[in-house]
Amino acid sequence: MLPQEFLYQLKQANPIDAVMGSYVRLVRAGSLLKCQCPFHSEKTPSCVVYTQNNSFYCFGCHAGGDVITFIMKIEGLQYMDAVRMLAERAGMQVPEQERDNGEANMRMRLLELNRAAAKYYYENLTGNDKRGLLYLKERALKPEIIRKYGLGYAGESWNGLLDAMKRLGYTDQDLLTSNLCSRSNKTGNLYDRFRNRVIFPIFDLRGSVIAFGGRTIEKGGEPKYLNSSDTPVFKKGRNLFSMNFAKKSQSKRLILAEGYMDVIAIHQAGFENVVASLGTALTADQCRLMRQYAEEVVISYDSDAAGQNATVKAVNLLRAVGLRPRILHIPDAKDPDEYLKKFGSAYFRKLLEEADDAVTYELQRCRDGTDTATEDGAITALHKAVGILAGIENELDRNVYLSKLAKEYEISPEILKAQVGQEIKKRRKGEEKQKWHALTTAPLLADPLNPDAAGKLKEAKAEEMILCYLFRQPDALEDVLRQIRPEEFVTDLNRRIFLHLRDRLLQGYPYDLSLFSDSFTPEEMGRITGIEAMHAELDISTKAVTDCIRILKDKKLNPAQAAESSDDEFRANIRNLAKQKRS
Repeated sequence: MLPQEFLYQLKQANPIDAVMGSYVRLVRAGSLLKCQCPFHSEKTPSCVVYTQNNSFYCFGCHAGGDVITFIMKIEGLQYMDAVRMLAERAGMQVPEQERDNGEANMRMRLLELNRAAAKYYYENLTGNDKRGLLYLKERALKPEIIRKYGLGYAGESWNGLLDAMKRLGYTDQDLLTSNLCSRSNKTGNLYDRFRNRVIFPIFDLRGSVIAFGGRTIEKGGEPKYLNSSDTPVFKKGRNLFSMNFAKKSQSKRLILAEGYMDVIAIHQAGFENVVASLGTALTADQCRLMRQYAEEVVISYDSDAAGQNATVKAVNLLRAVGLRPRILHIPDAKDPDEYLKKFGSAYFRKLLEEADDAVTYELQRCRDGTDTATEDGAITALHKAVGILAGIENELDRNVYLSKLAKEYEISPEILKAQVGQEIKKRRKGEEKQKWHALTTAPLLADPLNPDAAGKLKEAKAEEMILCYLFRQPDALEDVLRQIRPEEFVTDLNRRIFLHLRDRLLQGYPYDLSLFSDSFTPEEMGRITGIEAMHAELDISTKAVTDCIRILKDKKLNPAQAAESSDDEFRANIRNLAKQKRS
């Protein structure tokens, strides 16, 4: 097996839209891209490209998978040949395949080390040196929130953590690989990376400590914040601070704050659905992670120039994965933490409800650097605004903003509408209007890849629902495993998918289609991708999963009875479950 980190980098260097775009003509439709499938003849496009998770799926012939699968199918290559082709395209070197479980064992050891380090820092907080605890109290953090986030303290000692971890049996190499210690260029000795800092443990979705952030308690201390560098268990561009708590929120909205203290202050005020990026600008991977749990993101960045530029970039990244961005304005305070201390949570909730949508924010930004009281300034701002209005796909939404803008600038709505219409035509010039039929509602066709499903249709669909649920929420694996064993899956293909997914997740790997690429055929990869694509419109609740598990455990149901369950009946059952959840 190839290292998971290499496969991630390979896919990042070969975005599926860029690769597929060199073989087929892609047409944008919202956050998705569509094309006529290159693997079967058709006039209406039925192949969808999902840029948010770097996959594709054809609702006509059921081909699908990741970028490696696509190259395998379209070029007729074996797995490793396809990997080499993509690596060559990106100028990357293919590593030797793992011959043992060394990578998985190392990951588990690093997670254990991080947990031990977090405990050490937490216990230090109430030790002889109380400066860290005093800082947190000055920031008005309650004892329960300190415990909940596992906040800690790294004192002045250059080797406090080093010696403590050595006593537990961890090696120099372990401490260097985890980025908890560094090596001195002068003496060659190891020393603690975090000193004189309040420590913020960073957790993954399953609650494992994967990294740390440290805030200096010294006046003028630099850097103000120090964060773990990337390690085998931590990639800062793929994780979000406090996402392990935010994912439990019932809200379909996330608050995106700028740093650790803002997040904790907002959380303490009663808003669990808050996250922050980890010492770096927001990334597409982080947006994809948010998309798994939310439909809307309220951006709460500083109002200075750097914060505003970061807001614009965040808006574009969030839109690209299908999230609705909104922008929070914080009056009379420099950040959410200060605002909450001054005015309290009730007023902060009101700010959230009044947050501007991204279009309103962008239209206001068109005025930046221009004096709209002058004729030239107004024309400059309007030209910028026309470009934004032309990018709004929904005509009704576009007209609402257009009318409001025309009133603000005191110009004729018809003139502004004509300008926007010209811009739209310009952007669409040379493109044929594409029609898209919603094939996802069509009954599932018999799948020769999973012949066991022929007499066990209801059970096979229940298995697919369970798998789809785990694809979306891999952190729920342990809960599912408490309810059902792999051997209780009745179809061979779905059982193999479940077993493979279980093993990889338990080894500490994050969910990604590449987990399956080297162990399943291109046809099977299409099936795996299709499981998620065919259920895209369905909100799968934990109750629905429990009902699916009950179907597999129902010993009274014989194969003949199961086969009588039609696609429509099964979908009707699931719709009823969704209605029950909403009510």
